[in-house]
Amino acid sequence: MLLVAVKGKKPIVALVIITCILLTYYSLQTYPFFSKVKHFSDFYRDSAVDQHKAKIPATETDLEIIEIFNEIDKTIHNAPINDLNHTTSAEKSQATILNPKDKYCTGDNLTVQIDVYDFSGNRKEHGGDFIRARIYSPDVKAGASGIILDLKNGSYYVTFTLFWEGKVRVSLLLIHPSEGVSALWRARNKGYKNVYWTGQFVNGTHGIYTECGLKFNTTQELCEYPNHCDGERFYCIKPERVPCYELKAMSSSIRAHSYLTDLEKSIFHMSNNGVEIKKKFEPIDVMNCNSTLTFGQEKCKTGMSSRFPSGYFYENLWRSLFCNVSYYENEELLNPCIQGKLIYLMGDSTLLQWIHHFPKFAKGLRYFDLHPNDWHGNRVALDMDRNFRIQWTKHGLPFLATNFPMSDYACITNQINHLAGDSYTAVVITLGQHLRPIPLEVFIRRVINIRQAVERLLRRAPQTKVIIKMGNTRELHPDVEHFSDFHGYVQYLATTRILQGLNVGVVDAWDMTIASASQLCHPPEYVVHNQINMFLSYIC
Repeated sequence: MLLVAVKGKKPIVALVIITCILLTYYSLQTYPFFSKVKHFSDFYRDSAVDQHKAKIPATETDLEIIEIFNEIDKTIHNAPINDLNHTTSAEKSQATILNPKDKYCTGDNLTVQIDVYDFSGNRKEHGGDFIRARIYSPDVKAGASGIILDLKNGSYYVTFTLFWEGKVRVSLLLIHPSEGVSALWRARNKGYKNVYWTGQFVNGTHGIYTECGLKFNTTQELCEYPNHCDGERFYCIKPERVPCYELKAMSSSIRAHSYLTDLEKSIFHMSNNGVEIKKKFEPIDVMNCNSTLTFGQEKCKTGMSSRFPSGYFYENLWRSLFCNVSYYENEELLNPCIQGKLIYLMGDSTLLQWIHHFPKFAKGLRYFDLHPNDWHGNRVALDMDRNFRIQWTKHGLPFLATNFPMSDYACITNQINHLAGDSYTAVVITLGQHLRPIPLEVFIRRVINIRQAVERLLRRAPQTKVIIKMGNTRELHPDVEHFSDFHGYVQYLATTRILQGLNVGVVDAWDMTIASASQLCHPPEYVVHNQINMFLSYIC
């Protein structure tokens, strides 16, 4: 501030002092990451879809979100319900082999036609059912996903490639009828009330708790917690006489709330979900016939185009269809791969499984105790002899857990932005399980921001390896509205669309967990082992 001298007077020192005090107070209240605002309407940018409807000027990211959201929306059949008897029944529906053959050889395609009926026995005239298809042979521990084509008239074609010989069985699960899919899609994108967040602020020796979230409709004073790199924001109701930067910890829980009607809820009775569709054929016998399958001969490299299915299990080992997976079952093979490597795992507990499993590959790994206060605390493991380090950090909010400290909170984009990157650095990213109860456009925005951060990383350090672990299937959760695999599936579609053409490797955990029939949020150890093998095949 300019000191003003008046003739016959001393400079107005008092005014300067007062001004400095006010500026100091203001700077504290606008802490670089935490700020407060008087009214919600003063700062809040509506969702991209809401902005579009209200004709508010949208950013380039907003327009991309709208485009991707609309693309997915067009694939989902709108099937309102007025009678449960008119919903799809797995027991009434039927599956037949299309153009059956007397002899099947490895490498042949098997096509199954599904015709769906409702509980009253009436033929359905539209598609939109959420079906999961796989072939499997328990005796050789083999399994593969199928490709489903919705003919949108009540019939589906499911195509399988017969990768192995022996007796092959077909599984066709009706996860949700089209009416349930339609209800879940509408409910997920209707609002932000599914999750309740509680922020703990520190006031001396006492904790003060207030509600937090992604979106509020209130005139109460709010603390805004922006991620300055990508425009994402999180908010808490500001406690009285406590600055915003005193937020210490966060907890979350599913709210006793539903966007579904009572009739829609009745669709998701557990006995009607994940039911096997009736088949009019027996397991088929597949012979070798001197055929040679030549999938995946090239070394796995980032930037390769994946496919679906991307591979299959045989003897509990994953065999990729687009690149040659190596199996690092002994230290001699592993040593040159991990020597000097820095591996950063960023995501949820399905990646935390990796750091827990990694010592089975690298027996010299030792955990460095960071004194985590719960399962979601940061993890680091070191191998001093091979100068190898691997670490896990959780992704940013929204994150569903209790009492996680904000001191070790960092969103994935910020973590990537702080990496120098080089030929010794590998990054693995996953996202999904914690965002299933949240409107899809939050997920889309997050993946777009991650893509942009990865692009920046690869521009400054093109030798860095970045691997995307897709989300995986999970158990048939009783809380279908918030945790259904249908939500995971649309996130899988969105991720595939957003990351198309990016120079990254893909570990298709979605495909792996369908092929293995893993109906667990945390897949079995052999599935995790194969995911890590796929990852090592990219970086070694």
